[in-house]
Amino acid sequence: MEFFRRPEARPSRLGILPGAFNPVTVAHLAVARAGLAHVDEVLFALPRVFPHKEYQGAPFADRIQMLAAALEEEPAFSIAAVEGGLFVEIARECREFYGNDVALTFLCGRDAAERIAGWDYGRPGALAEMLNQFDLLVATRGGDYRPPDEFRAAFRHLELARAFDHVSASEVRRRIAGGAPWEHLVPAAVRDRVREIYRAPQSEVIAPPRG
Repeated sequence: MEFFRRPEARPSRLGILPGAFNPVTVAHLAVARAGLAHVDEVLFALPRVFPHKEYQGAPFADRIQMLAAALEEEPAFSIAAVEGGLFVEIARECREFYGNDVALTFLCGRDAAERIAGWDYGRPGALAEMLNQFDLLVATRGGDYRPPDEFRAAFRHLELARAFDHVSASEVRRRIAGGAPWEHLVPAAVRDRVREIYRAPQSEVIAPPRG
């Protein structure tokens, strides 16, 4: 785990917000701010390797720079690169850094919670073992998540305004590509950088060599 920003105070409960942040959006910040009602610090965790997709779009360094700009005025937020992209891998890295006496809570949306609960871990009991290491705060995006009854205690509800239901990094990229308004979907501090990174040039002409 490599930190790019973190508060001086050590938390008793750490909130972990993993993501591709391609780019960071106002919904990411809304989830993190809502999470502060339940945790002492929110860690924005950017994996160096994703388990479900390739690294496309903004390079890793640009994503870190956008996060740093977006979170500059948020003293309870931290930023770190993590080696693995699975929740259990991220939890292991956080446990090694923060210690065994810090409780871990992942902040996520309904889609991520469904993946966690429905993933084939290859052996019985793997999900239960994992949920002994951390719990989840699931944001109400596109409706509430209903976990399996046996794991209900590990999936807690995180209230989020419905205004953020449509906000996603993919929607930002789609709007930029289509020429639609997108600026309201990202923090003001990163709008210029998002414009530079994601807006493709109208044409690119390579001059032939002279001589």
